[in-house]
Amino acid sequence: MNLLQNIAFLSLALFSMNNFHRVLRMACRYRLTLAGSVLSALGVALLWGGNIGAVYPFVKVVLEGKSLQTWVGEEIDRTDKSVADIDDQLAKLQSESTATPVDSQSDKQAAISRLKSRRAIEAHAREGYVWLKPHLDRYLPNDPFQTLVLVMGVLMLGTVLKSVLLISNNVLVARLANLAAFDLRKLFYRRTLRLDLATFNDEGTSDLMSRFTNDTSNVAAGLETFFGKLIREPLKMIACLAGAAWVCWRLLLLSLIVAPLAALAIRWLSKMLKRANRRAMEQMAQIFNVLEETFRGIKVVKAFTNEAYERRRFHLRSKDFYKKSMKIARYDSLSHPITEMMGIVTVSLALLAGVWLVLKGETRLFGIPLSNRPLDISSLLLFYGFLFGTADPVRKFSDIFSRLQCGVAACDRIFACLDREPVIRSPKHAVACPRHAHELVFENVGFEYQPGQRVLEEVSLRIPFGETVAIVGPNGCGKSTLANLIPRFADPSDGVIRLDGVALTDLNLAELRGQIGLVTQEPLLFDDTVYNNIRYGRPNATRDEVIQAAQRAHAHEFIEAELQHGYETVVGALGGRLSGGQRQRISLARAILRDPAILILDEATSQIDLESEQAIQEVLEEFTRGRTTVIITHRLAILSLADRIVAMQGGRIIDSGTHQEMLARCALYRRLHQIQFEDLRRIA
Repeated sequence: MNLLQNIAFLSLALFSMNNFHRVLRMACRYRLTLAGSVLSALGVALLWGGNIGAVYPFVKVVLEGKSLQTWVGEEIDRTDKSVADIDDQLAKLQSESTATPVDSQSDKQAAISRLKSRRAIEAHAREGYVWLKPHLDRYLPNDPFQTLVLVMGVLMLGTVLKSVLLISNNVLVARLANLAAFDLRKLFYRRTLRLDLATFNDEGTSDLMSRFTNDTSNVAAGLETFFGKLIREPLKMIACLAGAAWVCWRLLLLSLIVAPLAALAIRWLSKMLKRANRRAMEQMAQIFNVLEETFRGIKVVKAFTNEAYERRRFHLRSKDFYKKSMKIARYDSLSHPITEMMGIVTVSLALLAGVWLVLKGETRLFGIPLSNRPLDISSLLLFYGFLFGTADPVRKFSDIFSRLQCGVAACDRIFACLDREPVIRSPKHAVACPRHAHELVFENVGFEYQPGQRVLEEVSLRIPFGETVAIVGPNGCGKSTLANLIPRFADPSDGVIRLDGVALTDLNLAELRGQIGLVTQEPLLFDDTVYNNIRYGRPNATRDEVIQAAQRAHAHEFIEAELQHGYETVVGALGGRLSGGQRQRISLARAILRDPAILILDEATSQIDLESEQAIQEVLEEFTRGRTTVIITHRLAILSLADRIVAMQGGRIIDSGTHQEMLARCALYRRLHQIQFEDLRRIA
């Protein structure tokens, strides 16, 4: 229940909040909202202390039956009498001092010095009462009861005004915290989109989702706590303690003697809470991971009747999170008893020392001066009123520990990801990337996802502009990896890839990808309309261009005939309301609309029926003219589009040529062709 304890907590907490400081700077950009929140908090604090200050006139009026004017007049008379008494004592001591031997005069001189100091204090107090008296005579009633009514009226008015300011403060603080969290989410999202594709593949999306949802919510709560209670409650304590210091500042200092012990306890508790909150957030990310895997793979879960296994897995993750949460609760439960115990010690010291001074009429305790003037019961009650006025702020302060440390830990997790720089990015002095018109060349390209695990080895391949190259081979031979190097989803571990004579790593990344169209085996559609999903390939395209692209991809017929709202049909999350073939045709229409210089088809027709594939093949035969096309497939039909076929095995190119040349000399291609031919014969 003292200011130094809470200042110690604040200092120690802020010392370990480097990343939280960055969010605070984001919030401080909203200066008007920040100024409004601080000013309203200051108003609440002043009215909080002012309302408690009304105890003094209340005590004077009710307990002594006097008006404030009468009380001030008596105080002037009392100080006059006190000054006269001190003057008498000084005259007596000075006369005694002249008759005292020189070696014994030091005690007399010390006593004279103390009396002169008391006389100056009493004279200063008298000047204050004399200044106050005409104002009381002019503005306040002379009747004790009327004075009480006026004091209560002012108290009620102050309470109403304090409530209005408190409501305003809460709204402004919430606005400030949510605006900062809004900016943080946008910044986090922007930086996340810059991350390498490998980051998403290696770490998954569940951890990122946890940081976007759970962690950013904790940051917002931490900001609201910081700009709300962490500013407002200390100001309320400062107002009360300033009032207590005005009554007797030395007695207040005696009360705060336990502050160093409180600082040590709070420092330990702050570290434990931050660590526990960080681990709880990491465990929450694991729960997100289980949920994502289960819901995405619900068909597999049900097909293999593994509901019990998934329930068990979720139970274990949730149990771990429960244990982490209980550790936070245990640490958090210590904050209130610590502050309460320190508060009891503070009040006990103030009570014992203050009552002794009043009962004995002394100004010293164990020879230590605690008061300039003897305290009366009214002044002591006012001192205790101010001291107890810090009880509510301290009670709320104990609740700040967990929320603030939770926000700090969440900031550390968010900025750890936000500060990560992508490996794949445009060079500082990028070469302009005009539309591809010459050749795409792989020169001794090697690649490994993990050190020592080679996926590609000494791949050299030249693809002249306008050529269609089909890459075939068994699963895991590196076909898709080779295709992913073209739009720089990853960079070669060694070797170089050149586009029109310029290394891909020297080109502007956005310009490079801007002239590449990609259709994958698992086409991904967004939870939007069919129209917007196709238009995603070129956001400035007209509606006629979108429909034309859909017609060329043989998607227009089913869009108009089978979908309820045609092009305005919402396809659902990941296109879940459409069949695999429908999704793939819309994905192909998106690539056609982009009109890319380089087209990459990665098993692009694997989920389309044979009849549709024949129709799409005719479209692709026309569409691939005048652009470089790389086809990765195991379907024989689409191989007829290829000007050249490249066979890969074990991460190396083992042969290339036309269909007939490959059948004649490449055993691997012959085997793949035979397997495909037998599959088609069985289907037939």
